[in-house]
Amino acid sequence: MDVTLSLIPYEDKSILQNLMQLYRYDSSEFDGHVLNRHGLYLYKYLDHQWTDDYRRPLLVKDGGEIAGFVLVSLDVPKEFTKLSTAEKTNVISDFFIMRKYRRRGVGKKVAYSLFEQYRGMWEVRQTIGNQAAQMFWKKIIHEYPDGHIHKEELVQNDSWHGPVLVFLS
Repeated sequence: MDVTLSLIPYEDKSILQNLMQLYRYDSSEFDGHVLNRHGLYLYKYLDHQWTDDYRRPLLVKDGGEIAGFVLVSLDVPKEFTKLSTAEKTNVISDFFIMRKYRRRGVGKKVAYSLFEQYRGMWEVRQTIGNQAAQMFWKKIIHEYPDGHIHKEELVQNDSWHGPVLVFLS
């Protein structure tokens, strides 16, 4: 398994846009996303991935093939996090591994790479109905060296509805 994680340049925005369609389709059973009249899922923060300094759109490859993406926000001030009380927190906004690569260790390797590359407090949000994602993240954090969840809570407000895990890497 040769898993890599690299920054998606703006010139390759269409790759993220296309992968976002697969991700939104895959997660629509949990989050209720619907197709627009053109048969596409909208994602209003696409351009923000390159215009906001704290965002990082990352492409996942396995053996040179595209395997998914991760959208992270780095050093988010505590007033913009859901649970973390740290001055700065890293947030996994979206995490998508294509079905072909699931249950092969790709997601785990990507998560650990993120935690090593961007050390500090992390907040991981999961969609309320996505039990597989919730089990995945609890297992990943538990198995991470010295990993343990500092805080876990079901957040229900205008900006988020689902479980949030906070831990330190």
